[in-house]
Amino acid sequence: MPLVETTRGEDGLAGVVTVTLANEENRNALSAALVDELVEALDAADCDPDVRVVVLTNRGRVFCAGADLSERSGDGARDGGPPPKPVDPAALFSRFRSSPKVYVGRIAGHCVAGGMGLAAAMDLTVVDESAKFGFTEVRRGIAPAMISVLCLPKMRPTEAAEAMLLGNRMTGADAARLGLVNRAVPADELDAAVESFVTDLLAGGPDALAATKQLLTRVPGMDVDEAFVWTAELSSTIFRSDEAREGMRAFLEKRSPSWTD
Repeated sequence: MPLVETTRGEDGLAGVVTVTLANEENRNALSAALVDELVEALDAADCDPDVRVVVLTNRGRVFCAGADLSERSGDGARDGGPPPKPVDPAALFSRFRSSPKVYVGRIAGHCVAGGMGLAAAMDLTVVDESAKFGFTEVRRGIAPAMISVLCLPKMRPTEAAEAMLLGNRMTGADAARLGLVNRAVPADELDAAVESFVTDLLAGGPDALAATKQLLTRVPGMDVDEAFVWTAELSSTIFRSDEAREGMRAFLEKRSPSWTD
């Protein structure tokens, strides 16, 4: 049985791929096998010119329980087996920033430890408000190392310290309040909230969305003068593009742009 499943959107959501973490028995923990399948599914979506939006979700009551501790505990190495394969942050967590596709998280279950990083890595994220979240690493004698790169920029320092040092669980509503996710809704409203995000995203030009992702990831790390130079060059390139010409022409002609057909 596959640990990760991929499905394409129906007529109203053409251009959308849903990637589902489907290893319910292991609480969708980030084992080497699941990460390999997930990266393969994400690579396929990124390389498909017909895909514009990727929805990442889960099967079962747990979105992701973080690292597979049974695999990472070192028991295999002590028994003479090979050491556990570490998660490659560039292959998994970092890929979302550089991808031209927009990633939407549909978090339909509990989400802790490394799962928090996966949720925070999405461009937009909707969660079940009653699901349990938390940086539980310290309770296992480890630290939220790689995921801190994704989560800390979204949090106030005092709230990050409390969440990561105490290791307590929180609700999806708390995760939204802390800025880790965009929205927390009742479980029966999750699909509608995700569909609302996806519908609005499909109204945007694919290249314009990709360029906007660059702005969101690069500008905060630049000084002001550098940012103005880089954004002026990017803006000039965008305005000369076929997509921009089509978008402006459609606006002036009071019609929908071609990418919404």
